[in-house]
Amino acid sequence: MDTTPSRAPDVVRICLPDDAATMALGRALAPVVRVGDAVLLRGDLGAGKTTLARALLRAMCDDPAMEVPSPSYTLVQTYDVPGKDVPGEGGQVAGGQAERGQGVEVSHFDLWRLDGPGALVELGWDDACEGIVLVEWPERLGALTPPHARHIDLVVRADGGRDAILRGWGADGRAVACGLGDDTKQAGEHA
Repeated sequence: MDTTPSRAPDVVRICLPDDAATMALGRALAPVVRVGDAVLLRGDLGAGKTTLARALLRAMCDDPAMEVPSPSYTLVQTYDVPGKDVPGEGGQVAGGQAERGQGVEVSHFDLWRLDGPGALVELGWDDACEGIVLVEWPERLGALTPPHARHIDLVVRADGGRDAILRGWGADGRAVACGLGDDTKQAGEHA
């Protein structure tokens, strides 16, 4: 798996040869996603957005067999993730550390069928942003795009593999890319 750093300081390109590698990326990202993060997944139909989101959610919930339906028709699916770092009262606890073990709600949005950003209010966008949001088809967010979002662009290559381009992940993105190895398949997991 090629993890070539980009010339841009906050951009990492990861070559994903197959679905197993895409799932490995989702699992590797799970520990670095934090409360308040918006993870925006861009790519054409079939690029692997839902495959990556499923692996990320299963890893965050520590349940590799968890059913993670595509939110294509419901527009949003929510998950309770136990034990994720959650800011304490006032946003931080002494020493700037987050409290551990309270859990957080993760909202997985698929905006393909959304008429526009105004419809997000009805889906509970503002409340969802207090937890963690994963968004497929984030182009439809318009002005509601969080300014400090973490982006993942999935580009299908001619050989059938994908390139994942991470932007806004900083050192976390570089660490994840460096930590991915050739053994990308986890037993019992399926796309």
